[in-house]
Amino acid sequence: MRHLALGLLAAASIAGLAQTQSQTENKLSPKWEELTAADFITAIHQSQGVCMLPFGIIEKHGPHLPLGNDLINARYVAEHAAAEEYAVIFPAYYFGQIAEAKQEPGTVSYSMHMQLDLLQETTNEMARNGCKKIVIVNGHGGNDSFLPYFAQSQLQMSHDYVVYIYRWHENYPGRPALHSKVDMHAGESETAHTMVSRPDLVHQDRAAQESGADQARQHLPPDVYTGIWWYARFPNHYAGDGSAATLVLGEADMKANVSDLVSALRAIKADQTSLQLQNEFYEKAQHPLDTKQ
Repeated sequence: MRHLALGLLAAASIAGLAQTQSQTENKLSPKWEELTAADFITAIHQSQGVCMLPFGIIEKHGPHLPLGNDLINARYVAEHAAAEEYAVIFPAYYFGQIAEAKQEPGTVSYSMHMQLDLLQETTNEMARNGCKKIVIVNGHGGNDSFLPYFAQSQLQMSHDYVVYIYRWHENYPGRPALHSKVDMHAGESETAHTMVSRPDLVHQDRAAQESGADQARQHLPPDVYTGIWWYARFPNHYAGDGSAATLVLGEADMKANVSDLVSALRAIKADQTSLQLQNEFYEKAQHPLDTKQ
């Protein structure tokens, strides 16, 4: 009898292990490139057609952070958000605006037309594959003008999908205090974030090898803009002090960023208005003289 009980217990244990293993194996990766063709179909349905395009860049990040820093952090946040609110994540994308860093080694800067054409082709292909709500998760400040313009340009011709631009800003309650007055690029915050996402790529001991201080070499009224403004202020392509970064700040920021993106994904999944209004606009744009005045 005792042997029978032990046998049943062992069988139940094996069955439980097999079930757990099966559940693990059946859990869909959110990463587009890791899915099989059949699993991709399931993933699109599971995500309700919501797909993320984490958007970084290849550029110098001070003397101590990796060239792909923005992309690394954007994908980290997207992957952790997808673990809470499932969405399909497009492969690494870094074809954005970074003309202001062309003088620095390792920078990859594409032409204006290439950036727009490639992003349009990419979102079109994503939509053709079932991504009807495309969330561009912007991790690069140099895209802050480019991406809203791209979203606005979607009104030029009809699309059966909506482009959403997501950009997190570190202004949440209870954020740990910063030690730096300037913190715009590769400084305290970005360094702290990468200490969480890829600590093996952070060389904090090198952070003080160059100055990240504002050189203030241009003297124009605040309402006047020129493309050289960044180089005039930060010729080392470093704005801040990465040596001041702490893991406490990084963990707090990344947790807040993931939580915020999860909320955004849920709101986007629930959004039934944007595409409806977009279609209404496309129809009216074909007959402007019929638009009631």
